[in-house]
Amino acid sequence: MALGTALGTASDAYELRFDAGRICLDLLATATAHPDERFDSLEVLCAWITGTGLVPPGTPLAHADVSWLVGFRELRGRIGQLVHGCLAPEPWPSYDIALARVNDIALAAPPAPRAVRGEDGTLVRRLDHPPECSALLGAIARDAVELLTDPVARAGLRECEGDNCPIVYLDTSRGRRRRWCSSEVCGNRERVARHRRRAALARA
Repeated sequence: MALGTALGTASDAYELRFDAGRICLDLLATATAHPDERFDSLEVLCAWITGTGLVPPGTPLAHADVSWLVGFRELRGRIGQLVHGCLAPEPWPSYDIALARVNDIALAAPPAPRAVRGEDGTLVRRLDHPPECSALLGAIARDAVELLTDPVARAGLRECEGDNCPIVYLDTSRGRRRRWCSSEVCGNRERVARHRRRAALARA
């Protein structure tokens, strides 16, 4: 799934994706999906936070400041070291340092949701207070800890086979045969490339 234009505050160049299979991997994708920094503004970061479902839709995030960008970028880098360390044949540099930092961040309690009645009487999810940055980072770090300590989930980590696409995703497909981060993105590019190669051979 993609969230283009970051809830109306950013351009198409800042398309956000939430199809890696875990929140921690979606965070990692904001560094690897494009050559430029995804989190270059609070608007984009807040759109990502809402898009992941970390907070209910409409949760106020006006209290976010530049320190949030620093915190999310740091956690993203640490998670990247751990995830790529799991996939690498050789020990990843600074793996233990990253592990200690993610464990520390995971100590913070995630935002506590409440079930309240919506306008139509059905129950909806709300937060009592606007979430603190540490609580959101804690929720993502806990997701990373759960992923990397689950042997079955860890075995499903895959790097996209698309050209120049380093996105890591969780393969939960039947038979674990998923090849791309997204069938609509990298999968479609591969199909177009194959079509062009066949067309070129037919003309030769």
